[in-house]
Parts: sequence; structure tokens; C-alpha cells
Amino acid sequence: MAQSAEERGERVRVGSRGSKLALTQSRMVVGQLTEAHAGLETELETVKTMGDKIQDVAMSKIGDKGLFTKELETALAGGAVDVVVHSLKDMPTTLPDNMRLAAVTEREDPRDAVVMGARHRGRRLEDLAAGSTVGTGSVRRVAQLRRLHPHLRFADIRGNIDTRLAKLDAADSPFDALVLAAAGLRRLGLGARIAYTLDGVLHAVGQGALGIETRADDARTAALVRCLDHRRSRLECLAERELMRVLEGGCSVPIGVLTRWGAGSLVLRAIVASPDGARAVEAEAAAPLADGAASDGDGDDDRARALGAQVAAIMRGRGVDEILGAIRRAAPPPS
Repeated sequence: MAQSAEERGERVRVGSRGSKLALTQSRMVVGQLTEAHAGLETELETVKTMGDKIQDVAMSKIGDKGLFTKELETALAGGAVDVVVHSLKDMPTTLPDNMRLAAVTEREDPRDAVVMGARHRGRRLEDLAAGSTVGTGSVRRVAQLRRLHPHLRFADIRGNIDTRLAKLDAADSPFDALVLAAAGLRRLGLGARIAYTLDGVLHAVGQGALGIETRADDARTAALVRCLDHRRSRLECLAERELMRVLEGGCSVPIGVLTRWGAGSLVLRAIVASPDGARAVEAEAAAPLADGAASDGDGDDDRARALGAQVAAIMRGRGVDEILGAIRRAAPPPS
């Protein structure tokens, strides 16, 4: 008879950022692990990342390479924790050689959501007066929204979700609305604040999914977290992440994506827009992949990555490197 995790004396230390959302997400993961492995002991360790420390500077001005992951990976590499829970959209597409993306959790709604200030309840962005201010910390969102709503102005806003909502709700708020990830709002029980989701704006790579990172040589922990992996979400995110890796994008480069399942295929659509919204390159392609639990393992993963690379190649043929080059030339030097 197989022994339980308790009988084997198994214990997993989970690393997380210390924000309310990060801890909520990590506790979700811990709950799934203990449900799947009876008697498994878990510890939740919080780590403050550089992105948590710098709250008064726009992301586009400080760069984003490992901004929310580096300190967590240091703790993982040093053995202080056994597994790290990331918002997948924050994870660099190229991991250190001694790390692996061991699982991708089932994806929450990946779309962006509009939260209106109290004086605009019941309205949409198109209903706001010219010059109204929309707060968001994402260059990707601004680049697409400027194309859809040229009458609005957009201002950077940093901080955790509660902080951003408090800034919107203040009596002297400079913001008329915010655009935030729907997944984060819903995970924090704030779904009622969503006025509507933005179907016309392509979301960030990996948005709505959690990435479970382990040490590459830790087969024991990789086996324990395998229960967290959701095939459909993994394949979607692998395609999106390969697109970003090939184009060398990040939070400071406005790459938007949308993956959907067709008849026996995974379809990836992508857009890269200039920050001023004046120019954009779009592309779409599909790969033969079944939408279901059945899998041929690495073969499916390879096909998903090939789809991302294919879309990137189409975009390069349409001149996306001109937009990306201009963005990189305007970006700050790496710290």
C-alpha cells in the first residue's frame, strides 16, 4: 500500500511575494497541494522583491527583467524554499539554467478589466469626457487603449490592488477609471468592482495563470507539484511565452496576446503597438492541438512553442522589429 505524504515525512516550503494578492495566490496553491497529498507539511515564506520595493517609478522607466522574480529565485537556488509561486506574466521567458517551470495552474480570466470611479458608475470608457484620466501601469494597455479611445489621457499608477483602488476612490482622485487584470480582482474577492472586461484589448503574456518554479535538479518537488499543472493553460502560456521570448519582449514592451481553442487546434493572435498607439503589427496562426486532457507530453509542448515562434516570424515579416527597436532605444539602460 502506498504511503501518504505524512507517512513519508514530506514537507514543502513555498516562496511568495508578500503582497495580499501574491499571498492569496500562494495559499490557493498550498491548498491544492495539501488536498492532493494527504498529510503534506507546508510552510509559506515571504520574500520582498525589487518590484515590491520600488513603488514610485513607472515600470517602463525601471525595466522589468526579473523585477518581481530575482529575489525569489535566489531563495529557491539557496534552498531557503523548495518552490516559488509567481504570477506567470511576471516571469521572464528565459529562466536560469538551474530553474524550471514545473507547472502552470488553471488560468483565471486573462482579460483586462475596467474599474470606474464612483462618479462614473454605469459608464464605459467611450462615455467619458475628452481628457478624462485612466490609470494603468501597463504600456501594453495604454498602447492599445490609445488606438481605441484617443479622447482619453492615460497616467501611470503603481502599488498593489488595494492601493490603486484607494487612489481611484479618494475624493481628490486624479483618476476617472482604472484598468487592472480581472484575475487579480476576482482572486481578491473584488469582482464586484469590475465595470466590464475589455474584449478588444489583447492581454499580457501568461496573464491569469500562476507559474510554479522549482530547482531543475529537484525531482521530488517537481513530482509533488505536477498535480497543479493544467494542460490547456500550460499550452496556451507556452505559445505566448515563446512569442515573447523570440521578440524579446517584457512588461515594458507592449505585446498583447489572445489564445483560443478551435476545432482540434490552438489559435494564437498577437499585437505589438507603439506606446503612442500610432502604429501596430498584428498576426495570427494556429497549431494542431487537441483541447482536452489527452496529451502526448513534450510533443504538445513543442507544438505550442512552435506556434509562438511562427506568430513571431509573421510579425517580423510585417515590420514589428521597427516598433520594438524604437521602444528599446527609448528605454532606460539596464541597472
